[in-house]
Amino acid sequence: MRRRPLLAAALAAALPAPGIAQGMRARTLRFMPQAALAALDPMFNPTTIVTTHGCCVFDTLYAPDAALRPRPQMAAGHEVSDDGRTWRIRLRDGLRFHDGEPVRARDCIASIRRWAVRDPFGQLLAAVVADWVAADDRTITLRLTRPFPALLDALAKPASSPCFMLPERTAMTPADRPITDMTGSGPWKWIAADYIQGAQAAYAKNDAYLPRDEPAESASGGKRVHFDRLELAWIPDGGTAAAALQTGEIDWIEYPLPDLVPVLQRDRNIRTQIYDLNGFLGFLRFNHLHPPFDDVRVRRLIRDILPQNDYMAAVAMPNDWRQCHAMFPCGLPATTEFPAETRDLDRTRAALRDLGAFARPIVHINPTDFPAVTQQGRVTADLMRRLGFQIDLVEGDWATTIARRAKREAPAQGGWNLHNTNFPSAGIPNPALNPIIRMHGERAWFGWPSDAGVEDAMRAWAEAPDEDAQAAAMEELQRRAWDAVPFAPTGLFRLRTAFRADLSGVLQGPNPMLWNLRRG
Repeated sequence: MRRRPLLAAALAAALPAPGIAQGMRARTLRFMPQAALAALDPMFNPTTIVTTHGCCVFDTLYAPDAALRPRPQMAAGHEVSDDGRTWRIRLRDGLRFHDGEPVRARDCIASIRRWAVRDPFGQLLAAVVADWVAADDRTITLRLTRPFPALLDALAKPASSPCFMLPERTAMTPADRPITDMTGSGPWKWIAADYIQGAQAAYAKNDAYLPRDEPAESASGGKRVHFDRLELAWIPDGGTAAAALQTGEIDWIEYPLPDLVPVLQRDRNIRTQIYDLNGFLGFLRFNHLHPPFDDVRVRRLIRDILPQNDYMAAVAMPNDWRQCHAMFPCGLPATTEFPAETRDLDRTRAALRDLGAFARPIVHINPTDFPAVTQQGRVTADLMRRLGFQIDLVEGDWATTIARRAKREAPAQGGWNLHNTNFPSAGIPNPALNPIIRMHGERAWFGWPSDAGVEDAMRAWAEAPDEDAQAAAMEELQRRAWDAVPFAPTGLFRLRTAFRADLSGVLQGPNPMLWNLRRG
C-alpha cells in the first residue's frame, strides 16, 4: 500500500491542542475515524463517519442490539392496536435537548417525517402513514392505512441514516437542504468552535443526558460517558496514525491499515478486535444514467469478471474475508448466493468490444484517505485498463469523492461511471434497510438504477401477509436484482479496530460506539 507524507498542517491538527495539554488529556478521549468529518447532517450525508458524529450528538427512539433487534432508547415503550394500524409510542421522562428544552412528541414527529423523505425504509413507512399526531408532549401516535409490522425496525435503523430525533425547528429544514444546527439530545454536545472541516472535531460530555438502565449493547442500552471531552482527530497517513496510537497521542483507530495490524498486535500497549462480527460487503457501484453501464449486458460482464480475491486481499487480513456472490451480505439467513462465474479476460474484452463499451472514456471516483475503499478502487482501475477501457481514475479525499458521487451529470461534465465502497452487513440485512438493491430511478441510491421487476419484488416483500410469502418474495427479489445488477459485489470482509490497552468498554457494531468507554 502506498504511504503518503503527512503535511505539517495535518500533523498539527492531529496532535493535542495547546489548551488541552496534560491536565485535560486524561479526561479526553481521542478517536481516529475511518475518514475525515467533512459534513454534519447524517440524513443528508449518510456516510459512516457522519453517522458516527450523529450518534454522538443525537439519539433515536429505538436502537438495534447486537442481534439487530429493536430496543427502546428514547422511547419508554409502545402500544399497538389490535388491527395493527395505530401505534402509540411513549417518550421517557426527563429527556432534554442540549439547549435545555424538553424533547417533545412534536419534535419527534417532525424528525421522523424529515427522515422519511430521503431514507428508503422511511419512504416505505411514510407511504402507509395516514396521520402523525402528538397526543401530548410525551405521546407519539402514528395511524396507518394498513399494518406495518416493521415499524420499530424502521425507527431503529442501524448504520446508514438512522432516524435521529431533532428539535422541531431543525427538523423543519427542507429535506433537500442539510441542517446546520447540531443541537441534539445525545450523550455528547457538539463544540462548533473547535471544528475544522476535514481535520478535527470535538464534543463535550452532556451532563444532562439520562442513560437507560440496561447495559450498553451495540447502539442500544445505557450510553454512559466517562470522559469530559471527545476529539475526532483525522490523520490522513495510516502509518502516522498507527505511530500516534503507539505513543498514546490517540486512544483508538477505527480502521488501522491491514498491513499494520500485525505490528500493532505485537505492541503490548495496544489491543485489536474485530470491529463488527457481521463484516462488510464490498461492492462496485455503476452509474446507470450514462453509457456504458446503462447497459445491463455490460454490467453483467463486469460483475462476473471482478477478482474478489484481489479486492479482499487488498483490504483485509488473510482469515478475515470470503468471496460473496450475492445481493445481500453472505452468511445472513435469507441471503441467496449465486454461482461464481469464471470468465476469461480475453473473451470478456471481446464481448465488451462487441457491445461498444469502449466507445468513450470512463471515470472512476476513488478516495485516497479511506483504506477500506481506496485499495478496492485501484484494483478496479487496473482491471478496467486490462479489459481495454480508457479510464480516468479521479482520486481525492473522501469529502470530494462523495460530493462528486452525488452529481448526475455526464462523466465528462463532472459526473462519474464507477465507484467502489462498502456497507456494514448490519446496515443492509433485509430489503427495507438495503438502499443499494433498490432500483427506483431518481429516488435510488447514488447511481440511480431503474428496474420495474426489482421494485415489484420489493413491494411484494414489504406487503407480504406472512413469513412464507415474505421468504418467497425475498428469494425472487434477489434473483431479479442479480440479473439487473444494480451493483457488483467484491467480497465480504471483517475489519479490525485498534485501541490502547488501557481503554476498556469498546463495543462491537456497525459503527463505532463512543460511549461505555473508560481509561484504566
